[in-house]
Amino acid sequence: MTYLGSVLHLCVCLAVSGAVTVLPGVSAPGDIIIAGLFPVHTGIVNANLSYPKPPECKELFLPGLTRAMAMIQAVESINRSPLLGGLRLGYRLYDSCSDVMTSLYVTESLMSTDRECRPELNSTSCPPPVMAVVGPAISELSIAVARQLNLDLIPQISYESSAVILSDKTRFPAFMRTVPNDDHQTCAMVKLLSDIGWNWVGMVTTDGDYGRSALNSFVSQAAEAGICVAFKEILPNIVLPDDSPQIKRVVRTIRAHSKVKVIVAFVKPSQMKTIFSYVGQEKLDRVWIASDSWSTSKDLLDGRNLRGIGKVVGFTFKRGNISSFHHFLRNLDLNGHPLQNSSFLAEFRSQLNHSQSQGLIQGRLPVDTLIESTKPENVFSINMAVNAIAYAMAKLCSVKNCNDSKTQYPWEFLAYLRQSTFQLEGESYTFDPSGDLNLGYDVTLWRSEGRTIDVSDVVAHYVTRNKTFLFENSDNRKKILDLQMVESRCSPTCQQGQFKKTTDGQHTCCYECINCTENQFTNDTDMDQCFNCDTETEWAPAGNSHCIPKTLEFFSWQDGFTVFLVTLAALGILLVFLVAVLFLKYRQTPVVKAAGGPICFLILLSLTGSFVSTILFVGQPTDLQCQVRQVLHGLSFTCCVSCILVKSLKILLAFHFNPGVQTALRRLYKPYWIIGVCVGLQALICTLWLVFKPPRAIDIPSRTTILSQCFEGSYGAFGAMLGYVALLAIVCFGFAFKGRKLPEHYNEAKFITFGLLIYFISWVIFIPVYVTTSGKYLPAVEMVVILISNYGILCCHFFPKCYIMLFKKKANTKDAFLKSLYAFSSRSLNKSTTESPTTDSSTSSFYSVGGLSFSVPDKTKALDSSAVCPGNAPEKTPNILIRDQAPKTFCRRRNASI
Repeated sequence: MTYLGSVLHLCVCLAVSGAVTVLPGVSAPGDIIIAGLFPVHTGIVNANLSYPKPPECKELFLPGLTRAMAMIQAVESINRSPLLGGLRLGYRLYDSCSDVMTSLYVTESLMSTDRECRPELNSTSCPPPVMAVVGPAISELSIAVARQLNLDLIPQISYESSAVILSDKTRFPAFMRTVPNDDHQTCAMVKLLSDIGWNWVGMVTTDGDYGRSALNSFVSQAAEAGICVAFKEILPNIVLPDDSPQIKRVVRTIRAHSKVKVIVAFVKPSQMKTIFSYVGQEKLDRVWIASDSWSTSKDLLDGRNLRGIGKVVGFTFKRGNISSFHHFLRNLDLNGHPLQNSSFLAEFRSQLNHSQSQGLIQGRLPVDTLIESTKPENVFSINMAVNAIAYAMAKLCSVKNCNDSKTQYPWEFLAYLRQSTFQLEGESYTFDPSGDLNLGYDVTLWRSEGRTIDVSDVVAHYVTRNKTFLFENSDNRKKILDLQMVESRCSPTCQQGQFKKTTDGQHTCCYECINCTENQFTNDTDMDQCFNCDTETEWAPAGNSHCIPKTLEFFSWQDGFTVFLVTLAALGILLVFLVAVLFLKYRQTPVVKAAGGPICFLILLSLTGSFVSTILFVGQPTDLQCQVRQVLHGLSFTCCVSCILVKSLKILLAFHFNPGVQTALRRLYKPYWIIGVCVGLQALICTLWLVFKPPRAIDIPSRTTILSQCFEGSYGAFGAMLGYVALLAIVCFGFAFKGRKLPEHYNEAKFITFGLLIYFISWVIFIPVYVTTSGKYLPAVEMVVILISNYGILCCHFFPKCYIMLFKKKANTKDAFLKSLYAFSSRSLNKSTTESPTTDSSTSSFYSVGGLSFSVPDKTKALDSSAVCPGNAPEKTPNILIRDQAPKTFCRRRNASI
């Protein structure tokens, strides 16, 4: 196994003119020359310069050496391929010493050489010009170098610089890179913080273009995601000693912000190493979000584990398969190789021998040391840069003769490089308009096993295209989700049903959690305001996470009171039917005829309609139901009262002994005309009501419910309908009251009076109750009144007659009926004789009831029944006309009942 050398110190020569010329650390000839700038050393020795010269570099930086080796391997791989058609790539590798001044010296040196060898100077011994520059790594160096290279538009491809400013093509037209810019990295960090639930973080950056750009990008994107930066610490952009006051200040700030458990760091690896040394001693466990600048620097812990430091989540550039590079290192033949006579080997051997002598490295081969220092993402990016140059040059050479180096110009090559599409490991890549390759990031989670630190455990991939994380398996997802156990918040999470209330002057992440008020809600955590419920259909108690649909209330069929009332209505319909059957069976008996005959069946039909109307008060109302129930009840009950009015008028006509009044009543007495006119007027009222302002179903929202009920449309029309029925009832009541002292077995007027009294009492009570009642039981109030009215008429008007027909059948005969009438007429005659002794004997009173007609003289003295109808006379002569002739004279006279 061949031992590899160390980095060559830059040879510094003073030109005769006094200008400084820097020679490459290692170079190889070729038809097309590309340069490379790599941080082979960690920095420079601060020295006072008395004349212009490159600074002296510090100690060897093995990761920088492996990057230079990666470019050599990539160039040799291209030269072995037929891509360039026989042309060879050459290279000149320079050491930037991780320093801006050194990088500028190097850039000036290679540009001066190219200018001295321009074709117009007729130089014949000059090498081909540098067509492109690979590097540097650090953004500050790339920005400085790019400004110089812009003068000649020499293409520059960085493999690690990620500052956002470098994407500005108006300022850096020749700059490109094979990594994403920091906007994507900070976006990925913000996405991770947001997904885990951290919103109170600290930030440490360097005071340079890279650190400032990352700070501004992160803060702006974090603010959009609701993440607050509790503190910002900015370190000088130089290598700081271990006892630096700036480092101590950072540690004091971390200690002071105890609630900040997550810290985002865009710093140099050396600075992070010093911070970790203090944090580990004080055991300030934190979660560190590592930028690409130090996320793979496993030597930062200096042999310690992660105890006391916390967890490290690193963002690294995409890495590819670097097994070919490892193969290159293990099989490198230095015979005839450009590295053979370089000082790379000498310095590397010297450092390795020193480490072995100190006991720091035992039995380790030099190649293994280099492989351990290799950063896969850097090797992959350098390979992409070299391949991009090779593919662009192949395209240029396909349209132009590239054998003559004097006809090639970097600015001409730049146009092909911007548009090139190149391949690596079977994948095709191309630059975007900003000259970037947005491949995304690998997310790593540091692991420590004893004193061994593994920084290459990739747990997720960040895709810049759709800003999402991809996990290869559930275990990796769990590793990230386990970080949620670390709470980094200024205030506790506001739960659903709460909102954040901030105080003026405070961070938006520092707040109080306040419950939403009634009819407001929040359905997520940490919401800034509550949303309003639709109070027409929804509601929410205070502190609720969602709106609750309001309960629709109406007088439903499931209600126990509904069942009771509907049962009474159904029982009423059944009783009406039974009464109708009974009346139909005994329709020829005096009781039925005296009760009105056919008009009784019209009353029963009206009561049926009124009972049916009560059922329409149950259930969720509709417009049709609201209209039908009131009209049906109004017309039915009007018909019922009209029939009773006719019966009252008939009774008054039959038993009124005043001839003048009797004559007037006879003229008015047109039963069916009276009923038709009365019902017709009610129908007119209902029609006008339905046409102009009909009842309709409405929903009335309240706090937690929606009351579905009927709105009567016009309360004036509603009152007119009920008032008209009441007016008929009053007239009917007056007629019935006049005839309340009828024969005992035929006390029709008395029962009509009782029935109407029940009606009046129920409706007088109903009006104030109806006006003051609200809610779903309002229809029940009207149902109760209708049922009371119906049952009052049914019980007072029909049940006594049913009792006579069923249980006192002897009283339901013409003879028994005539005896009762005769006794009543005798009492009336005696009273009339006593009160009016001077009445003309020629006058007489005539009445007819139940098919029986009577005429009684006004001056006749009271006669007992045995005198007028001795023996069984009434039974033998059921229809008798009594005149004022001889008291024992009887004659028959049939007359149809009224």
